[in-house]
Amino acid sequence: MPTSLQKWSAEFLGTFWLTFGGCGSAVLAAAFPQLGIGFLGVSLAFGLTVLTGAYALGPISGGHFNPAVSVGLALGGRFKVSELPGYVVAQVLGAIVAAGVLYLIATGKPGADIGGFATNGYGEHSPGGYGLLAAVVAEVVLTAVFLIVILGVTSRHAAEGVGGMAIGLCLTLIHLISIPVTNTSVNPARSTGPALFGPSYALSELWVFWAAPIAGALLGAAIYRGLFGED
Repeated sequence: MPTSLQKWSAEFLGTFWLTFGGCGSAVLAAAFPQLGIGFLGVSLAFGLTVLTGAYALGPISGGHFNPAVSVGLALGGRFKVSELPGYVVAQVLGAIVAAGVLYLIATGKPGADIGGFATNGYGEHSPGGYGLLAAVVAEVVLTAVFLIVILGVTSRHAAEGVGGMAIGLCLTLIHLISIPVTNTSVNPARSTGPALFGPSYALSELWVFWAAPIAGALLGAAIYRGLFGED
């Protein structure tokens, strides 16, 4: 049985990898001249970080890497509420360190311009100009679906060994849908790290990317538990 420190370390590393890999692909590779990976590449990068992290670190901590997921799993009966604070702190710290490392790399050339630094936003800070209501609806609905998928593929009735793949593909699809709307959060830790190093507006809008994903996670867990019960 892993110790609390081992679980927190796994969550720190997994959230570091998710933030560094996903946001790093957006900041460094998405718009690279002639060879940029675009929205599709960034979406795949986020999915691949979760897929690889889930298989590597999931056996230690459960592979949450996301405060909203931890909250949703607690409501869904899969996770002890008493463990939430340690997990959330580890996740947020992992995302902050990842964003710091990414900032050092992104500013490591003459005339570097970090742009939006993969931060999340709405209104004039939405990639597609979508307003606050659209941003909230997108984040709530997509996080709810994410939790339903996670609870489903990790239930005792699910096929063994495929959970990480399904969760990673789900996150890829979520990004394909919502990058134009909010730059895709569904993860308060992922939003917090870049916001601390990116443009000043990101911090003033950060509350949305804590409130909406957590609300969505609670909604998704409630729907799954109400329809299918506890495992």
